[in-house]
Formats: sequence, C-alpha cells, structure tokens
Amino acid sequence: MTPILPLITTVPLVAGLLAAVPADQGPAARPGGAGPGAGPVAPGQVVAGHTATRTAAERRRALGHWTPERMARAMPATLLGTFPRPKLLPMRSRAARPATRGSRWAAGGAVSRTTGRVFLTMRGTDYVCSAGVVRSRNMDVVVTAGHCVKDGAGPWAENWTFVPGYEAGHRPFGAFTARRMFVPEPWSARGDDSYDLAMVAVAPAAGRHLTQVVGGQDIAFNRPRGARAFGFGFPADPPYDGEHLVYCAGAPHGDPHRQTHDQGIRCDLTAGSSGGPWLSSFDPATGRGVVTSVSSFKYSDDATTMYGPYFGDQARRLFEVAQNA
Repeated sequence: MTPILPLITTVPLVAGLLAAVPADQGPAARPGGAGPGAGPVAPGQVVAGHTATRTAAERRRALGHWTPERMARAMPATLLGTFPRPKLLPMRSRAARPATRGSRWAAGGAVSRTTGRVFLTMRGTDYVCSAGVVRSRNMDVVVTAGHCVKDGAGPWAENWTFVPGYEAGHRPFGAFTARRMFVPEPWSARGDDSYDLAMVAVAPAAGRHLTQVVGGQDIAFNRPRGARAFGFGFPADPPYDGEHLVYCAGAPHGDPHRQTHDQGIRCDLTAGSSGGPWLSSFDPATGRGVVTSVSSFKYSDDATTMYGPYFGDQARRLFEVAQNA
C-alpha cells in the first residue's frame, strides 16, 4: 500500500476570514437528481456546515484580489507534500501500468461552462482545485472534493472562489465566492477518504445566480458502479499547466487496496484536478452528463489511476442541505 496523494496544487492567493456555524438541516434529496426530497435519511448522515462570507463587502474584498496579473502568476507546486492528507497507508512497490492520457477538451458545450477552477487558502498556504456546477433548487451549488474545502478534521478553507469556464487566465463568466460550505461528517471528523466530497453554495454575482449564468449538470446518487465516466479538471503539474480544461474517460473500478469505497479510472491528470467532476451518461456533442463523483486522490505508487468517492446516500444528503442553503 502507499500514501494517498491529493490532486491539489499551490498558487499565490491572499488570505481571508471565515466564521464557523453549525450544520444545516433539510429534507432528503430524491436519489435521481435535484428534485424535492422523497425519502428518509439514514442515521449518521450528518453534514458539517460553515459560513464563508456574510456581506457583500466581504465578497468584494475577496474578488478584488483576483486580478488577471495575479492569476497569470499562479504557479503549481509539486504534488508531494503540498497538502498533507490525514491518513497514510503502508508502502508497497508495484509496477506502474500505462495511463489513459488526459486530453484537452476542445468541443465546447455545457461542460466547458460548468467546470472551473477553485482558488483557496488552507492553513495559510494557497491552493488551486477544480469543481463543477450542478442544477439545484437555489441555483448556487458547486461540487468539489472535500479537501478543497476543509482539511479533514482541520480548518475550513479561506478565500474560496470559483471561476467557471476558466481558460488561460480568463474569467469569461466572472467569479463566484463561497457563502456556505458543506462536507460529510466522516470527512469533517476524521478525514475519511471515502467521503472526500464537498458542496458549496456560492453567492450570486452581478445579481445573477450561478446556474443562470452558466447552466448546470445533473447529479445522481446510488447509481450502479462501473459505468463509463468522463473525468474533467484543470491539472497543473507537468505535463499540464492548469490553464485549460482536460479530461480522461474510462470504466471505473474499485479500490484494489480496499482502503476506501471509491472508484478509480485510468487517468494521468495531475495536481490541480482535485474536485473536478466525473460525468456519467456523458454526451460529447452537448457537453452534458450526470455528475456521479469528483476527483479525489492517487496512490503514490500508481500515478496512472485517479480515484473518486461513490455518490451514495451520504452524498445525497449533502446535496439536499447545500441546495437549500
């Protein structure tokens, strides 16, 4: 076994302030998508919540830091040691297998608008992740990895800003700051990698909600495992530079180490792609699909496989809370 490596990388950012609040409560989400709740929530499906910004002045301050010059100066750090994980697995040597090479997404469509980069500060260090927009009741929900929002049992992120449709330093649809952040309790309490998932309710920009600006992908829960998926993100470590949307595609398989309930796809995306959406039932012609996971980690002895959490009842509960925030 090997250490788990998050797919996160560092960039220059300016620190901000957050204030903690108790977890929200809300009805259970319908398993198939973003509609009204229709079923009970199993015991233990607790959601940890956090207030990121309260006032328009706080949001303006955060957005004011992100000039084109600062975005252009953002430099990736190496994958090793950039963002310690709360859990390390015993080391075991294993020969690497060929990876599915990431390809730049050039077909446009919905995915080019709904996928973007996230900029954040954690423990005084600055990072960049990826994320995707999903259709929701409040029209504000972004899905990403838990470690892109909260450092396991440690602190919440500061300065959390989402740039949908990011391309070579450009913000074609503006930037959206976090107002509420949510992660599953197993991630918040002990950094359980099976629940490395977060959903963020962002603040409207220029009076418009996020999905009014870029649209949103569908989201689903408890789907059969192993269905072909397209994983999108903005990998920033070589051979990538973080400036363009990149994807891999394949049929997910289970964690061979049995350390998580995650699924993995053959993919060589690097640091910076953490939190990027996995789309099942994906139509390349329209760029639309169903979000069923996000990029979470790789094992250090296998850079050829990218793992993401399975969206089950806990993810469904998280979504319901976020879309009611």
